[in-house]
Amino acid sequence: MKKKKLWTLGVMFILVLSTILAACGGSDTKDTGSKDASTGGDKANSNEPKILVYGRGGDSVALDPAVVTDGESFTVTANIYETLVNFGEKDVTIQPGLAKSWEPSEDGLTYTFQLQEGIKFHDGTDFNAEAVVKNIERWKSSNDKYPYFKTQFVVGDKQIIESVTAEGDYTVVFKLSQPQAPFLKNLAMSPFAIASPKAFEADEEGLSTNPVGTGPFKFVSWERNASITIEKNPDYYIDGYPKLDKVIYRSIPENSARLNDLLAGNIDVADGLSPSDKGTIEGDANLQLIERPSMNIGYLGLTVTRPPFDNVKVRQAVNYAIDKQALVDAFYEGLAEPAKNPMPPVISGYNDEVTGYTYDPQKAKALLAEAGYDGKEIELWAMPVPRPYMPDGQKIAEAIQKNLEDVGIKSKIVSYEWATYLDKAEKGEADAFLLGWTGDNGDADNFLYSLLDGDNIGSNNYTFYDNQELHKLLTAAQTEIDEDKRNELYKQAQVIISEDAPWVPLAHSTPILAANKKVTNYIAHPTGSDRLDAVDIQ
Repeated sequence: MKKKKLWTLGVMFILVLSTILAACGGSDTKDTGSKDASTGGDKANSNEPKILVYGRGGDSVALDPAVVTDGESFTVTANIYETLVNFGEKDVTIQPGLAKSWEPSEDGLTYTFQLQEGIKFHDGTDFNAEAVVKNIERWKSSNDKYPYFKTQFVVGDKQIIESVTAEGDYTVVFKLSQPQAPFLKNLAMSPFAIASPKAFEADEEGLSTNPVGTGPFKFVSWERNASITIEKNPDYYIDGYPKLDKVIYRSIPENSARLNDLLAGNIDVADGLSPSDKGTIEGDANLQLIERPSMNIGYLGLTVTRPPFDNVKVRQAVNYAIDKQALVDAFYEGLAEPAKNPMPPVISGYNDEVTGYTYDPQKAKALLAEAGYDGKEIELWAMPVPRPYMPDGQKIAEAIQKNLEDVGIKSKIVSYEWATYLDKAEKGEADAFLLGWTGDNGDADNFLYSLLDGDNIGSNNYTFYDNQELHKLLTAAQTEIDEDKRNELYKQAQVIISEDAPWVPLAHSTPILAANKKVTNYIAHPTGSDRLDAVDIQ
């Protein structure tokens, strides 16, 4: 009995030893217990890196958020950099970010922020109060170099942020020159992300092509007009995030080509899709449709410093000439509504009593005759990339060209590469141009003041429109804390803008994206800047 037990124990010892030796062997093909991805295995449970390929309509202009204004740039920078405060996951409520708490003074002129501790920039330097101060001082150093800072924090020649100081390593105090109702919402915007001072002090221009933030992803590479690659930040301060190992942003200008790549499995997410693609997406069992909450405006800008649009009657005539409902029906597939104001109805302060301009070609012709319009051909600029508010700039331009021709305005459609298009339009070189805007912070100021106030000529006011009565209303609204009074000021502003007609407001759209069903936790944010830290691949 004793011998049998000893023999049994000996056999068991040999078997265990054999198993250990086999496991420690030099085989290059050991079984990890994961299924092969090609046979429908669960990628999330394998050792394969989780790589998300994101298809979009255009390339970024630059990757320094402080110097750009375009959505394609912010699409990427929102995942490399972070802001002091964040928007909510699905809305524009203010949440902690790099600052864990904040306290405003009773007069609204002082904000004290307590910062998160133990965070590092991607270059290994510490995030602290001094880093915040250096970023703000960088933006304050020029009223022209940083367009969004000028738009959101400069009124005339006066900067709203009077000073910013570090009180210890993790306390920052902002002093304002005047109260600013949307101050916290402004700070949450992508352009005001905090960059590594070491990086921009060493090479500020280089930050545009080699971004250094604190975000969940680190920059890897950029092949112009092709792809941008970012990878997981292994030192990210929030445990368990990001879920993805790598994200590759691919530029695929043609909407149909982007959809085909998604259908073929070459990309995992497709942004900027045509509304007409909705049925195809919903009919494919491998795909999911994602609708972005509408907070935008697509418009035709009329540069008021260039003939014939220096004449208000010509601008009004163009507003009457364009059949907005037909545009919405033809190009938005029920995913938009005609616009009459420069801001969407979801924004507080929207004036629904503004009548706008109905489609009336005869009225347009009469106004052109009153204006003495000479019939000279204009240039009509068509956007070269799809944007949430403008799914197909070329086709929409062609429809508008026909509307204008019907009332006696001849036009030639022109376009440029995206960065060039924006640069030339910003300089006032267009007669009429298609463009649009997705709200950055859910505030009326971000539409009306940012896009149509004289202070912002040379940044986001591409029409060079400047009305002093409007300016007084908009600047008064910035300092008005009473929400009802503030909304009334914005309603008055929309009446003035409608009468002066520097734009033809075209549509407020509900943009669509699509993704492979293996992609989880993708949330399309109303601002258009989607954070990918929680996105996973199953």
